[in-house]
Amino acid sequence: MPRIILSEAKRWLRGRTVTQASSPQRRPANKRKAWRSAYLKQLHTWHWVSAAASLVGMMLFALTGITLNHAASISATPVVAEKAGQLPAPLLGQIAQTPSAAAPLPPAVARAVAQAVGLDPGGRAAEWSDGEVYVALPRPGGDGWVSIDRASGRITSETTDRGWISYLNDLHKGRNAGDAWFWFIDIFAAACVIFTLTGLLLLQLHARHRPSTWPLVALGLVVPALIAILFIH
Repeated sequence: MPRIILSEAKRWLRGRTVTQASSPQRRPANKRKAWRSAYLKQLHTWHWVSAAASLVGMMLFALTGITLNHAASISATPVVAEKAGQLPAPLLGQIAQTPSAAAPLPPAVARAVAQAVGLDPGGRAAEWSDGEVYVALPRPGGDGWVSIDRASGRITSETTDRGWISYLNDLHKGRNAGDAWFWFIDIFAAACVIFTLTGLLLLQLHARHRPSTWPLVALGLVVPALIAILFIH
């Protein structure tokens, strides 16, 4: 019995020695594997979140890129609408004096114009001449303006609608779309940058199992570069 116990004790000590000897070599490999797994998980998270945030916007900008590229072959008939109204007499005094250049209409006058012709010139820069006040009201997919006769108070306005394709094209260019759309484009562009960079890093991690990865990436760079060099002058 003591001999059996002694044999088991020796076997246990040999196993422990082997484990202790091999563990320093195993730890760095395990650590690298854990770091790579965490890094890959973070890349996938940032990639799908940025993709989800920019998906609809990317589709919009891709489609409007096509319509802008074929703008000459897409016909549109502008629809022009004219309206007229009258500024209430008590408000004539507020436009009698010529203010500094490009000063907006007084708030009460702007509200009266909006009620009369359905266009709101509030907060917009106005052109003050001796006979009239003119406010340009450009917008995506169209145009507009309001004019007020400073003597009689007569209001005239005109709007031009060039259709929904023109509207989407102007959103693509950020033309006359306001501050909110301006910031949306910046945030959307940042999401697209994150999406493409994380995609590139994911390609790098998986490239050894997919031999065609870098030739395709290089093709995406070389083709537009050659077109620009050879055909754009």
